[in-house]
Amino acid sequence: MSNSASKRTRATTEPLAVRWALILLALLFLTLFLFVPLISVFWEALSRGWDLYLAALTDPEAVDAIKLTLIAALISVPLNLVFGVAAAWSIAKFEFRGKSFLTTLIDLPFSISPVVAGLIYVLLFGAQGWLGPWLAEHDIKIIFAVPGIVLATVFVTFPFVARELIPLMQAQGTDEEQAAIVLGASGWKTFWKVTLPNIKWGLLYGVILTNARAMGEFGAVSVVSGHIRGETNTIPLHVEILYNEYNFVGAFACASLLALLALVTLVLKSIVEWRATRQQSADVPLEARARLATAH
Repeated sequence: MSNSASKRTRATTEPLAVRWALILLALLFLTLFLFVPLISVFWEALSRGWDLYLAALTDPEAVDAIKLTLIAALISVPLNLVFGVAAAWSIAKFEFRGKSFLTTLIDLPFSISPVVAGLIYVLLFGAQGWLGPWLAEHDIKIIFAVPGIVLATVFVTFPFVARELIPLMQAQGTDEEQAAIVLGASGWKTFWKVTLPNIKWGLLYGVILTNARAMGEFGAVSVVSGHIRGETNTIPLHVEILYNEYNFVGAFACASLLALLALVTLVLKSIVEWRATRQQSADVPLEARARLATAH
């Protein structure tokens, strides 16, 4: 190594003491604000033994809360998947009037409090809302029912897939799609053979985040649910009710499910990032992808 290169290396390398200090500071921060709370959740949940822990999870009201949480996630995640891909594809691959406005609308749930989002649905579909009398006349119930919970969940989660895919698709550009179309591929086939393979790991990453947020959402769902036991309580709402009733074992037992979901999400996120890195290092050449799109 030359003297100039050695000097540059020393200039951009922190002293060993500084590096260790920064690492210890980061570990201390993670311990206080992540590891200790996470461990305390499982500690409190299992403090009275496995029997009470399992009893809390198999309680009929807890089972209903788990079912409703899964229903909300199973509906909202596919809807957000379709919307996110369509919105990202439109924004990244085409130029049209109102493009920046659409991007701003996608970011709207990030800037609005979930509680405010829930109140918006109450104003729209509640008994005294704009559409409330018409809904009551036709015996359609949205607020304090499953449809309201699904709507609130969709609202707070719909940016995740789109915001994950937009920068990814913009960075990839449109060269591969244009090459495939020039070689005779249809738009639909170009999407399945060229676009989708390029974004599959980013898409999966967005779906994982969407699912985690859908299952853990509290604010918006709390406003539109009505907290009806066994009917409109999701897992986060059920945890709040049990905690307010001083049923700490039951509350922490149900909270441990959300904590496990967070841990699984982190593991899946790491796997997706690792696979995405591997794909980037072994990308198929442009011409090969274009010809693949035209193959039967």
